[in-house]
Amino acid sequence: MFMKLSAEPAEPAGRFARQDEVEADYRRMCQLRRMSFVELRVLLAGEPCKAAPWVETAARYGLVEAQLRLGQMRLDGLGAPKDEGAAFTWFMRAAKRNSPEAMNMVGRCYENGWGRTVDLSAAADWYRRSAEAGHDWGEYNYANMLFDGRGVARDQAQAVAGYRRAADKGHARAMNLLARCCEEGWGTPRDIAAACDGYRRSAQGGYFRGQFNYGALLAAHGRIDEALGWFDKACQGAPPDSLRAMVQVLLRQNHPRLAEFARATAARLPDNNSERRGEAQS
Repeated sequence: MFMKLSAEPAEPAGRFARQDEVEADYRRMCQLRRMSFVELRVLLAGEPCKAAPWVETAARYGLVEAQLRLGQMRLDGLGAPKDEGAAFTWFMRAAKRNSPEAMNMVGRCYENGWGRTVDLSAAADWYRRSAEAGHDWGEYNYANMLFDGRGVARDQAQAVAGYRRAADKGHARAMNLLARCCEEGWGTPRDIAAACDGYRRSAQGGYFRGQFNYGALLAAHGRIDEALGWFDKACQGAPPDSLRAMVQVLLRQNHPRLAEFARATAARLPDNNSERRGEAQS
């Protein structure tokens, strides 16, 4: 009579697999410790799928830059499975170790409900911490909260100061909003010259809204050729919803060349139904 053979218990195999993983993780950490700062930065900033195991190892061993990168990878689903809760956890770990960029991302998570329930007060608080540490995106995002009174008392003058600090660091979006405040007199005396300069700097920095607004000021002063150049750049860089809005603004203009440009741009726009069909196929 033959003895029946039963399957081996799953636990030893699982234990061996985990042991192999721990050993591989240890070997990666030993290699990371031998790398120069430049080598480490290149490795951790590399293509997500290749960098992922190295980033995760470095993050677990406490490297703040790796914790921030891993949080972004988990948020975007690049190189690692998308998991907003895990992304928040890694951002928070880096933020608690005084990373201004991570503080800003914690604020983004609270503002947008990524891995946490939306909490505008918490978002504003983390943006404030990032801003106080001198991070340009933290300054910009905290200024937005102050301007609208979201999660914090409304204070447009302080918002303008925040936009100005971020703009001085080269933040193109902040330049655009600072210029808008100067144009409209929001939180600061109205100053068209400063508005024009801010829009120009934002446009040159590559921000599509700054390009469009700078073009609008140029058009208002009769500089149509220059305006069309910036409108074209803005339309090339704008997402579909913003592009449609810009086309509608241009279609309402009296100048025939602006209207002609708007009609030509509108003709290249996909209709909403075709966009939805494309999304369904992707």
